[in-house]
Amino acid sequence: MQNTSPFKPVRDQVTTIREDGSRRFLYPADAPGRFNRARRAAALALIGVYLLLPWVKVGGYPAVFLDVAERRFHLFGLTLAAQDLWLLFFLISGLGFSLFFITALLGRIWCGWACPQTVFLDHVFRRVERWIEGDAVRRRLLAAAPWTPSKVVRRAAKQAVYLLLSAAITHLFLAYFVSVPSVWAMMGDAPTKNWGAFVFIAVATAVIYFNFAWFREQLCIVICPYGRLQSALTDDHTLVIGYDWARGEPRGKPGASGAGDCVACDRCVGVCPTGIDIRQGLQLECIGCAACIDACDEVMDRLGRRRGLVRYDSLAGLSGRPRRWIRPRTVVYGVLLAIGASVAGWSILGIRPAALTATRMIGAPYYMDGGSVRNQFLVRLVNKRAQKVTLSLSIRGLPSAASVRGLEAPVEIAPMGEEVRPLVVQVPRAQSAPAIGFEVVASDAAGSFRLARAMQFLGPEAAAGAPNPHEPGPRNP
Repeated sequence: MQNTSPFKPVRDQVTTIREDGSRRFLYPADAPGRFNRARRAAALALIGVYLLLPWVKVGGYPAVFLDVAERRFHLFGLTLAAQDLWLLFFLISGLGFSLFFITALLGRIWCGWACPQTVFLDHVFRRVERWIEGDAVRRRLLAAAPWTPSKVVRRAAKQAVYLLLSAAITHLFLAYFVSVPSVWAMMGDAPTKNWGAFVFIAVATAVIYFNFAWFREQLCIVICPYGRLQSALTDDHTLVIGYDWARGEPRGKPGASGAGDCVACDRCVGVCPTGIDIRQGLQLECIGCAACIDACDEVMDRLGRRRGLVRYDSLAGLSGRPRRWIRPRTVVYGVLLAIGASVAGWSILGIRPAALTATRMIGAPYYMDGGSVRNQFLVRLVNKRAQKVTLSLSIRGLPSAASVRGLEAPVEIAPMGEEVRPLVVQVPRAQSAPAIGFEVVASDAAGSFRLARAMQFLGPEAAAGAPNPHEPGPRNP
């Protein structure tokens, strides 16, 4: 039988790992209070967003629809093609700078309030656990009790709900990539018709179930690197959750002579989802969930003492020094974030509703046809709009005697479709050169946008004695 008795955490040892390396399971108590209510409201809002994004349509498509099969990515009315994936650089770097900036100011506010691991674990799976098995004391007693029919029923019911929740989360995640109607249709088909999706659902559901049913806080402590990064991103003025040592020590019973405000009730330890004692200082395992603040405030209210023995503050504030919001690291992170956001905004505004690419056909770089040189290309046009578009194509920069075939008629492209057209360019041998730069230009009938693609016409050296218009002529004296 596993030992489930409460454990006194120490700073230099991970609470969830025993000396022999085995797992110590945690049974955190509920901590009703102002931060708990605020976190629950934030979690419900985030879960609502996650649930609604594949359903709410913007511009004829789900608000977030990453259509990998068609290489179209719809984000709140903005449609990106595969050619626009370079914008991911701004997304990834922007998330990085945002993380640096927010962490420097507010510490691990992301972990405690918005991380999907915390949102689903604390506000979904642990809610189910408390509903089925009871509070922390009852859960601890149930874990230590022998297997009886009642325990089997409770544990089986809990695991069944966990499995259903994991499957629901996974199916909804798949909808971001194939749409809700497609997921619904797949659910009605045999697994053999959609093997890829079926295997993904099975594996992802198993991983999510394993994480939330068993691994839990170990993901934050063992795998997630963010806790280890915070020591490099924060300083003495970063907002963290801390214990007012000067006010709380020495600990003692209420009314004891010379005792501080801390009565050593260990309520802050009992509610901690990672099993630490916040009174031992800032630690890697702390995710900034504020459960210890609510627990301590509740005890202070009962004793008629001032709240804030455990509170949001900086290390400087907890030691009695003034806290500074503006400091070198926040200025640097803020400037980098502003620059990145400005460049990203400028890049997004420059996205066109269609894309143009041109590539050389497979084979020789050029062909000799009597007295001319021939190059062959493929022009690919992609329509990112939900309605058809007609594009006119032209060539700029070729010698006047060059002939072009394949782009004479306008190209009509279906909604979210693409068209490929051959392009054949011939240049008289006398006007050819090893490389002649030119552009393929596409524009819509209304003239609302214009696309251009730079290309090179390749050929042999110009004929001996023949003038080459692409080389500078003699200068006048």
